[in-house]
Order: sequence, then structure tokens, then C-alpha cells
Amino acid sequence: MSNRGGYGGAGRGGRGPRSDQKQNPSSSAVVGRKVQAVDVASSSSSSMSVQEKTNVSESKDSASALSLDLAEKVQITPTTTTNLPPASSKAVTHPLRPGFGQAGKKITVRANHFLVQVANRDLYHYDVAISPEVISKKVNRDVMTTLVRNYGESHLAQKIPAYDGRKSLYTAGPLPFESKEFVVDLKDKKVDGSSSRKERQFKVVIKMASRPDLYQLQEFLRRKQRDAPYETIQVLDVVLRDLPSQEYVAVGRSFFDPSLGKRGELGDGIEYWSGYFQSLRLTQMGLSLNVDVSARSFYEPVFVTEFIGKYLYIRDFNRPLTDSDRVKVKKVLRNLKVELAHFNFARSSKISGISSCPISQLSFTLEDNTQTTVIQYFAERYNYRVKYPSLPAIQSGSDSKPAYLPMELCRIAEGQRYTKRLNEKQVTAMLKATCQRPVERENAIKGMVKDNKFNKSKLVSEEFGMSVTEQLSSVEARVLPPPMLKYHESGKEKMVNPRLGQWNMIDKKMINGARVASWTCVSFSTRIDRNLPQDFCRQLIGMCVSKGMEFNPQPAIPFISCPPQRIEDALRDIHKRATGLQLLIVILPDQSGSYGKIKRICETELGIVSQCCQPNQARKLNKQYMENVALKINVKAGGRNTVLDDAIRRRIPLISDRPTIIMGADVTHPQPGEDSSPSIAAVVASMDWPEITKYRGLVSAQAHREEIIQDLYKLVQDPQRGLVHSGLIREHLIAFRKATGQKPHRIIFYRDGVSEGQFNQVLLHEMTAIRRACNSLEEGYVPRVTFVVVQKRHHTRLFPAQHGNRDMTDKSGNILPGTVVDSKICHPTEFDFYLNSHAGIQGTSRPAHYHVLHDENGFSADALQMLTNNLCYTFARCTRSVSIVPPAYYAHLAAFRARYYMESEMSDGGSSKSRNTTTSTAPVVLHLPAIKDNVKDVMFYC
Repeated sequence: MSNRGGYGGAGRGGRGPRSDQKQNPSSSAVVGRKVQAVDVASSSSSSMSVQEKTNVSESKDSASALSLDLAEKVQITPTTTTNLPPASSKAVTHPLRPGFGQAGKKITVRANHFLVQVANRDLYHYDVAISPEVISKKVNRDVMTTLVRNYGESHLAQKIPAYDGRKSLYTAGPLPFESKEFVVDLKDKKVDGSSSRKERQFKVVIKMASRPDLYQLQEFLRRKQRDAPYETIQVLDVVLRDLPSQEYVAVGRSFFDPSLGKRGELGDGIEYWSGYFQSLRLTQMGLSLNVDVSARSFYEPVFVTEFIGKYLYIRDFNRPLTDSDRVKVKKVLRNLKVELAHFNFARSSKISGISSCPISQLSFTLEDNTQTTVIQYFAERYNYRVKYPSLPAIQSGSDSKPAYLPMELCRIAEGQRYTKRLNEKQVTAMLKATCQRPVERENAIKGMVKDNKFNKSKLVSEEFGMSVTEQLSSVEARVLPPPMLKYHESGKEKMVNPRLGQWNMIDKKMINGARVASWTCVSFSTRIDRNLPQDFCRQLIGMCVSKGMEFNPQPAIPFISCPPQRIEDALRDIHKRATGLQLLIVILPDQSGSYGKIKRICETELGIVSQCCQPNQARKLNKQYMENVALKINVKAGGRNTVLDDAIRRRIPLISDRPTIIMGADVTHPQPGEDSSPSIAAVVASMDWPEITKYRGLVSAQAHREEIIQDLYKLVQDPQRGLVHSGLIREHLIAFRKATGQKPHRIIFYRDGVSEGQFNQVLLHEMTAIRRACNSLEEGYVPRVTFVVVQKRHHTRLFPAQHGNRDMTDKSGNILPGTVVDSKICHPTEFDFYLNSHAGIQGTSRPAHYHVLHDENGFSADALQMLTNNLCYTFARCTRSVSIVPPAYYAHLAAFRARYYMESEMSDGGSSKSRNTTTSTAPVVLHLPAIKDNVKDVMFYC
């Protein structure tokens, strides 16, 4: 193997950093050793001729001018905002911010971050032990509220403590003891007056634990301390959450209550409540309270019979439930709290199950050893005649001592969260009910903060000396220009400059139209016209050809129509008859549930690349729909739809000058309730440097809810071959060398789905895996890595400074595509930014948050922000910029595709709209079936 692009040969890992690039002082901390730099001369093709430079627009806001300027002036050496002392040895350090971005048009936006001021107080942390131990935070709070009320003046020095509902109590100033035990009698009004649980006694031990220091927080915000004082932040966060936690239903960091906004039905016995999210954050402007409106699903507080009627769509309760319906009811009602009607006292119970037979067949033994039926018992004891003797009974208590209750007497207690996956109808109802335009959402957030009255709370303002401003923060932002997109020279329009994050394919041809020589079509729909598949495919192929593809007009074998019961037989028959088939067009069955099965068989068993289409869409013969499908077919056949003009011209900083691979990674987890299903990891990687548009996808299954990707690098013992190197990273690097003839000198790794609490753990493990994968290919092979976390599940929202101003908003009223923020509301010292790369469609746009955890390439703020924004215009499935960088988006799609391989009963797919949720009724499959080589070499997941 020659040294050109090979993984063998002399290597280059032994050399030190180039003279023009200093190492980031924190970058070697990740892998625990000095990182060796790649020493390869810059590609001569990255330089531009004088003629090319003069062709660039004079406008400093144009993408071409900015890219050229960045390519020539990008600083390889990161510059830090301040000289900080080194971080503690126990923490993994992240790169410091290399300065602030300057590219783009400067504007002002408002963010839902509210400045928090804190007076100087001595903070004390006490451990709380309550016995007997209870799980419920509400009971714990009731116990501590009673304790403070009874002992506040006599034993607590009149302090008002803040309590987290578990084991921590915080005060401003010390309590007059190191440790003390209290006895608390808690009255419970919700049980039968004759019950011994009317009054419960608890022992509470409060013991001094630590002294969080506000001075450390001040030093951190002054950039004089590297480690964030999270213990101090925790104290202040608990203080701000104390009163809402007592008044509302707390779910994670959010609070919900009917008094906080709209409440409405979602269907099937489920409703939504409005509420708000609240989190205290460290930002450049100081302490910030991030507040956002929110909504969650709850059980409707109705009688169980009414709930069952809505949930199962039944009205006749005089007939027994089927076994399958009874199992569904048992599953959905289990552990719910119900209040009992028809009694002259308040009483509640927790549902442990439902009886296996109708209540009319249930009997039990009384204390005098006489037998009676449940129906007789209620008639004699409570003078109540059971209305629905054919329905099962609600069971409470234990299996050894069950208590049976008629369903029509049990009312589901209010405020119980519905944790299962919402169905499509419920999701639609939730979105319709909660979707708010930016001006509406901003006003709702301001109203929430005002109504919370933080500054009038005695605990917040007087005891702990905190104040919260009631105005959203005004933040400096910039609107990055869109990139120029290159299409094929044979089209009327060879270049496009997207406007407001979107464009179209009129008069354009794909930059690389694929050639499809062998294809056919199968229809599993029984409701479409007999001749529709021919008409649909003829028009679809015509669209593909008009957009630049080469398509054999004749199918490899005649079209097939087949009932959905014979899907597997039909697919295997097609594979047998049409050898070398490049594309199979599939018209899906009319009923949902077959998409996953089709994809699993085609991609993991037969090696067929397929394009599924919904029958109701195929029936319309809509040109726009066919154009969208043509975009997907082209990349599945190995083509490219468009590329960045700057990529063609070799002027993307830190990408174009030397071989670079861009990777995206994500981990998807099973839905709540699927306790044994594996999580699925996916990694995609660009294979077409310098164009960086084609992404190859790999997937793997791993332990349930495991966030760290386990299969990035593996070293396994093979009985025949001994120790064998493998893993997703290694396979991608080998494929990159085969595709480009070179090995990557740089790796840009966009990692989706990581929460802040997992940053260090994920970084340490996955960077180590990347290093080992590289070294397994060639001793001393150490490409420079930039590791960027992509976050969408956050609650920061950006609003235009002037709603309705067309110069500052898109058609939906949202901030403009390309809006980037890296100041004020961002991390005080680390390299992060918010980027709103897409145009809004409905509701309020959510910007993506990018946080650089490791950077050996020395990206400037402008270089990384421009690269990320420009990549968002290269998403293959549409002519719009997307909300997160495509490699991360593709990884998300690939991971969800792989879940289809493991689950049989799914929501249907096909080219009608994006889907990002699945359900499972299949048995647990720990091993993921392998994707055939010819399939994973193209963008099969699109």
C-alpha cells in the first residue's frame, strides 16, 4: 500500500505540532496523553486565483465574501477570553471560547433568560432523614412543612428553610444545632376516618452537611475560577423552586396546574395541562433563570368506567371485556390513585390491578368466616347496587390481601401524569392546542414570571436575598448569510442563493444525478386503482430524469400487486427474479404497520434499496410530492442533490485544505415502559471530501438506556483470527480511504443527544474510542478531532426585538434563519453557541445549541458557526435548511431506522412526513441484524 492515503507506511504520528498551530492547552486532558498532530502540507488546491478573488461579492455580509475572508484569515491558534487558573485534576476540561463571532449582520433578539441577583448570605446545607422512609416528595414536603410550622420559632431560630423534597435542606445562616431529631404528626384527610393511618408519626433527623460558598460563585462569574460551583447553584435553584413545588405538580424541572393556562382533552381519556419550565443557569451575564411555557399529558379525572369507554372506544358495559382489552386496561390503570365516591367520607386507593373475572363472579371470606360476593357486600354494607356486574373489579392492596372495588365508584384522582407514548391523534391534538406564535409565547412566558412573584416571596427575597428581573434579556445576535448552493451545469439555474432558509428545484438539475438501470415496483395497497402504479412510476421516473438522473424506462421485472399478508413472500420473489436490483419502489399497504417489516427484510436480509410511498400520496400524482421523492431516490442510488459552492471552490476553513471527515452520532432509547429493549446507536460519516455531502450510516444495539456509544471501537477475541479490531469509527475511516484514496487528517464529530450532566463521561469514553480506532489502523495515526455536542432538548427561545418587522422575522414571525448567539446567555467561559439555522413553519422556532467539548483543530467562533450553518443547507431530503446540522440529523434517522429492524408493530412510514417515534410489541432482540454492504454504502436512511 502506498503512503498516499494509506493507513500503512511510515506514519506521521511521531511528529509534533506544526509551527503554525499550537495545541489547545486543555485538549490533551481528554485522552490522558499528549495529542500528536498531523503534519501534512496544505493542499495547493485550497488557494484561490486572483480571478476567483475578484469574482467574490464585495458585500461583507455575503456568504462567499465571508468564506473567503475566513479561509484566508482564520486563526488556527485558539485565543481565550481570559487567563484562568488550571482546572482541578478530577474534572475533564473543555476548550475555552476562542473569541466571539463577528460574521453576519448584527441584530438584537430577546431570550427567555431572566437575570437573577443574589445578596451575600451564609449558606448552610443540612441532610434530612425521614423515617419511616416514604417515596412521595409530596408527603416529604408535608412532613417538613409541618415541622417548620411546629418548631420554627422554638428550634429553628425562625429560619425559613428551602427543601428539595428528598434529603437536602438549605438555610441562609446556621440552625442552632449540628444535629437534632424531631417528631412530626402528619394528619391525612384522604383516608377513612376509622383508619389507623388518619394520623401518621414521622421521625425527622436534621444534620449539618456542608457550607456552600457564594464567594466561589462570584469568582467563577468573574472568570477567576475554572470549576463551576454546582453545589451553590443547587442551593439557589432549590430556593426558587420551593414554593412552586408545594403549589403545583412538579415533573422534572417543570410545574403544571390547571390554573397556569389552558387545559383540554387529547382523546382516549387523556388531557393536557399547561405549565412552565424553570432552570437556574450560569451564563456570561451572570445567574440566569431560564423560563419557558410547557404542556404535559395527564389522566382525565373521570370515573374509571368513563375512562375505559374513551380508552377502548366502547359504550356497552353490560358485556364482559375481552382478554386483550382487560390486559390493556390493567396496564394503563396500574398504580393510579383513585378516589372513592358514594361514601360519606373521603377515601382513596392505589390500583394494583383488575380482577381476571367480572365483579359478579368475585367472592371473599368475611371476618366471621362466612362467604359473600363483592356485589352482596356493597349492597349490605353501603346500600349500593353495582351498576356494571360484567366489568372487572378494581383491585387495590396486595395480591395476598386484595380489596375489590366497583369501577363506577372509582374516580381517577386529579394531577396524575400520563407517562406512556401519545398516539398520533393525541400528538396532533397536543400540538394544535399548545402551538404558539413567537409573540404569543413571549407574552405567556412574561406572564408566568410575573405571576410567580419571586420578588414577593419571603423565602426568596428576604431569607436568601434573591431577586429575579421580570424582563426578558436583550441579546446581541448576528444573522449569518446563506451559502451559495451548486447545481449541475446543464440546468438553467446552476447556482442558488437561498432566501429565508428555502429554495426550490425549478430550472435546476442535481449536481450528481445517479444512474438507475435496474428497478421495479410492488404495490401492497388494495384500495388504489389497478393502473395507478404504472401511472405513478411513469411520472415519478419522469421527474427523476427531469432533475438530472438517468433512469431505465423499463422495469427489470413487471410490476407486482400483492396483498399485505404476503409481504415477505413478495419481496423474496422479487429478489430472486430481479438480480442486481438497484431500487424497489414500494406502495405501502392501506393499513399502517408494515413499513418496519419491509425495511428490515429489504435492508438486512435481501440487500435491496427501497423507496416506500404512502398509497394516499401516490393516488394524488402530485408533482411536488414526486419532486421530494426524487431527491430521496437520488441519494439512495448514490447521487448527490446539491453541494456547497465553497466546497467545490475549496475555501471552507479547516475543511477544504486537507482531507476531513465529518461524522454525526446519536443514541435513541426505547419508549417509557419498554424496560428491556436495547438502546440503538448510529454513526454517519461523510465519504466525499471535499464536497462533504454523502454520508454513510452504521448502527449498533447496546444496553437499555446506555447513553455512551459502546461500539465506536471494539477489540474482540476471534477463535480463528485471534484479536480483531472493529467498531463504527474504524469501519468509517476505512470506507473513507476507499472512497477518496486518502485518510482523514481531521475529524469533525457532531454528537447528538447528550445532556450537560453526561458531557464529561461521554467525552472521555468516546474520544478514547476514536483515538484507539485510529491507532488500530496505523501506529501513531492521530488525526485532529473536534468534538461538538448538538442539543435540541433545551428551553432557550429567541424572539425578534420587534414582532411584525419583516426585516427581522421570517414568514412565521420567527427570528431569521442563520441567527446565531454566542454572548450573554451562553456559557461564561466555554465554547458554545445557539444557532437558529431554519425557517419557522408554525409555532416558535427552537434554536440548536452547540457546545464544543474538545477541539484540536483550533476553530475560531466564525469558522465553526459558519460551517455548521452552511451544512444545514445540504440536507438531502428537502430544499430547506434544517434545524440541526445534517450529520446529527442523519444519525438520528439511521438510529430510528434500525429500531424498525427490531420491532414489528410500528407506526407506518413512507414518504409522507417525518417520523421520529416508534412503539414496540416485539420481544427483546439484543442483536441488531447487519445491514447489507450495498445498502449501507448509500444514504438508505433518507
